[in-house]
Amino acid sequence: MVRSPAQLCAAAIAAFAFAVLPASAQKSSLGGPLVLSDEGAFFVGGKAIKSNFPGASAVTGTPPPGSITVNQMYVHYRIPAKRRGVPIIMVHGSNHSGMTYETTPDGREGWATWFVRQGHPVYVVDQAGRGRSSFDPTPINAARDGGADPKKMPSLFLGTVERSWANFRFGPEYPKPYPNVQFPLEALDKYLAQLVPNTETTLEGAGVNTVEGLATLLDKVGPAVVMVHSQSGVYGVDVVKKRAKLVRGLISVEGGCETLSPADAKQHFSQVPFVSVFGDNSVGAWGVNGDGRRNRCIEAVKSVKEAGGRATFLLLPEAGVKGNSHMMMMDKNNLQVAGLIRKWIGENARR
Repeated sequence: MVRSPAQLCAAAIAAFAFAVLPASAQKSSLGGPLVLSDEGAFFVGGKAIKSNFPGASAVTGTPPPGSITVNQMYVHYRIPAKRRGVPIIMVHGSNHSGMTYETTPDGREGWATWFVRQGHPVYVVDQAGRGRSSFDPTPINAARDGGADPKKMPSLFLGTVERSWANFRFGPEYPKPYPNVQFPLEALDKYLAQLVPNTETTLEGAGVNTVEGLATLLDKVGPAVVMVHSQSGVYGVDVVKKRAKLVRGLISVEGGCETLSPADAKQHFSQVPFVSVFGDNSVGAWGVNGDGRRNRCIEAVKSVKEAGGRATFLLLPEAGVKGNSHMMMMDKNNLQVAGLIRKWIGENARR
């Protein structure tokens, strides 16, 4: 077959483009083509406030006081072409953003797209004041430029790798790993690169803004399962209190359960299925993700059951899935864990 000059040129360009692609891009490390009916992003919530100290810029100088928008929550959504499951809202934990549920640090598929492949519309948020949801610079600028007491500045917490190592149960102490840990430690640098400070501390109400944002999101998209992780566990409990009729199920991935009281179980959780998922090596572990949090979640599950609701405590090693860290959505067996969660959704969450 004789090719025209235009065809030869197009072929050469295609061959060159393929040659310069990195190896990781040439071979798909994800789940293959993702067929969607819609994808996009939007914000929910937010309000205008007057800032006397919006901050100085080397380019624009010091602006006069004016109005800025705060408290908004970023939402990234993917709607599958063939919808077969209940929508899922995914909420990250402390020092993280919605990236928690995207691709794993070592380049494998994350839960966000995997659940879409199973037919679930998925909404991934950045907590109000975190990541792509802007924070309020006013209290910081007021201390720097306005003479306010520096001690009144909010603390922007960002956990160190030494603290995170044991707290997220990569190992008993840094840098020693657990023998069976499933977290991809070879990609630890890629994981640490995605961590961000808890800048929602600059917002009046802090985490309350995320709870309000989640309630507004449910009002917008309709009934959905809410998945929370770690710090946002208590936010999930609060959202059920506000929108029990719209929460088809609450999935708490090693999330805090301490605010789920017996009274809440009776009033709000009798019709909202609840599952608390914990990974391996939590018995005797250091930090907030050990015995204390796990045992409080066991009590919360018991309270929901006693109130006549459906609740499950899913300890992964007892289900035959071993070695999972606090960041189980990134672990090497993350899709095996996702399969167990989807099975629970299918058995408990109303369409």
